[in-house]
Amino acid sequence: AMIQGGMGIAAGGNINPKGVSMFEPIGGSAPKYKGKNVINPLAAICAGGMMLEHLGEEKAGRTIENAVMKITGKHLKSLAAGHMGHSTTEVGNMVVKYVKES
Repeated sequence: AMIQGGMGIAAGGNINPKGVSMFEPIGGSAPKYKGKNVINPLAAICAGGMMLEHLGEEKAGRTIENAVMKITGKHLKSLAAGHMGHSTTEVGNMVVKYVKES
């Protein structure tokens, strides 16, 4: 977790080449943050992008990945919960903005 910047930062996929695959943010639960709007949503968003690529929607997946790279490179103070400089909602809205612009 420390290499990537903390828990809940990476996305993962459990790939089944012959059937249903599953994509999710990697990390544990964080009940102390419930309802505080401070959790970094990018791992969950990236998991969605991975799923799109797996389903053959490469352009859509890359669009999400590029949006996330812009946000992490330009807008976030930290990837850690409560230290991003933006709320969960604001970060999600930034992704939407960059996706719409591309």
